[in-house]
Amino acid sequence: MELSLIQKIVIYALPVIFAITVHEAAHGYVAKYFGDMTAHNAGRITLNPLKHIDPFGTILLPALTIMLGGILFGWAKPVPVDFSRLRNPKKDMLWVAAAGPASNLVMAIFWALVLKYSVLMPEAFILPLALMAKAGVMINIVLMVLNLLPLPPLDGGRIAVSLLPHHLAQPFAQLERYGFIILIVLLFTGVLSKILMPLISVVYGLISSLV
Repeated sequence: MELSLIQKIVIYALPVIFAITVHEAAHGYVAKYFGDMTAHNAGRITLNPLKHIDPFGTILLPALTIMLGGILFGWAKPVPVDFSRLRNPKKDMLWVAAAGPASNLVMAIFWALVLKYSVLMPEAFILPLALMAKAGVMINIVLMVLNLLPLPPLDGGRIAVSLLPHHLAQPFAQLERYGFIILIVLLFTGVLSKILMPLISVVYGLISSLV
């Protein structure tokens, strides 16, 4: 079924906004749990999407990648976390970083359940809900896998910094200043897609088998 641009926007808007909003709020909530109140004091531990939306990264870029048929790519305004305020900065960094991708996994399973039971809805709602649910599954899987790449400032990079011994963690963390540039280069050269697609397929298969 070929969807028009407006139909694509309507179907993808809610899953994209929730995927990014819950992801960022999860970082802030776990940071607060481990002692850093920065996100809490900034009012960023919230499911209000307006607090997390970046006009380019959350709206324009994902819309362009969806229209062009590539891998969904985008970002929200990062939730501020002061890792030095965590009770055990190096250890707790892992849980703060992992919270975002973990929330995307939970949402992917949620949307998979919505897809499974969409057939129980009134007939007029079955197709729109099924299409939205499929989009929700894929969006959350893509965001989870993308963010788990071991490249600072992605969540996977911070997890790697947490797990590496100090003498390796510090120089690895210095990659953060170049991480975004590296990511953009990988995106536009097609390398990012080649890295992500096999991983996305594996996660999609696992969720499908569970649900």
